[in-house]
Amino acid sequence: MPLRRPVVSKVGLFQEWPLILIDLYTNEGVVGRSYLEPYLKHSSRYIVPAIEDLVAAQTGKRLAPFDNFQANRRSLNLVGYEGVTMIAIAGVDMAIWDALAKAAGLPLAVMLGGSLGSVLAYNSNGLWLNDVSTLAKEAKELVTEGQFTGLKLRLGRDQLADDLTAISAAREGAGDDIKLMVDFNQGLSLGDALVRCHALDDVGLYWFEEPIVYSNLSGYAQLAHELRTPVQMGENFYGPRAVHDALAAGACDYVMPDLMRIGGVSGWLRAAPIAAGAGLQVSTHLYPEFAAHLMRVTETAHWLEWQDWANPILKEPFAVKNSCLEIPDVPGAGIEWDEAAVARYRY
Repeated sequence: MPLRRPVVSKVGLFQEWPLILIDLYTNEGVVGRSYLEPYLKHSSRYIVPAIEDLVAAQTGKRLAPFDNFQANRRSLNLVGYEGVTMIAIAGVDMAIWDALAKAAGLPLAVMLGGSLGSVLAYNSNGLWLNDVSTLAKEAKELVTEGQFTGLKLRLGRDQLADDLTAISAAREGAGDDIKLMVDFNQGLSLGDALVRCHALDDVGLYWFEEPIVYSNLSGYAQLAHELRTPVQMGENFYGPRAVHDALAAGACDYVMPDLMRIGGVSGWLRAAPIAAGAGLQVSTHLYPEFAAHLMRVTETAHWLEWQDWANPILKEPFAVKNSCLEIPDVPGAGIEWDEAAVARYRY
């Protein structure tokens, strides 16, 4: 998919965004749908075969997502529980849950025991590591896209002064009352993160997201202990136990699991209570449609990350107003493909 605003971050430059669309067909004629956003264009070459293998093993069996989740993990444990393994499992899991909710004639949130409603969201569609002179105008545009009260700003430029200028520009365009969630995209060493985050600790930022490589839990624990600004992490948690490990290490103040890595709906339903038990608020990373349903049944639900990168291939994109994502009153997760758009963008 072409991006309206190219991603310019420490993890790379992306002018296009790959999507893997999954249609899970049942004998009863119900089709469960989900999608994955695997970052790398050619990743479908190794993710899709894993998905096909998982589904082939379940052909003719009753859909039972928790059972399927466990069986799929066991079937692939010899090649590891992380990476492609979990990504494939998550894609299938989301499609299964969508199919079951459709079969029940209920929105996913309702089938999970919750209710429909709005979900507090911030706009994550821009404010990348572009020229700081463009940020004020872009911030203003991002606010007006859904009357947003929060924006995601990427930091980690070579000079502290440039990050400070970026913060000022974003506030100039969005207004002083805007909440700025800042993301370093793992772009700093621990030493640089200590210097940079301490220097930014008094400028009123909402959170520091992933300053350093996600696996350095001891480094995150040091940052979380020393900084007044909350530390956010979790988009790289592979499976529910990774949440426990991070909390046991005291590595963060907030968590934000990613459905592709945490294990889809089943993984989220196991992971979110771990954070809730520790009293930590849970935000989302990507997949706003499925994530919105899950936030409605998450005890310590915090912020939904809104990005519209899948919208061009959705028949009815979710509406956003008053800084909230509105969940449609339709069975399932609420995603159906615009088949003409899919045909146009497919490669």
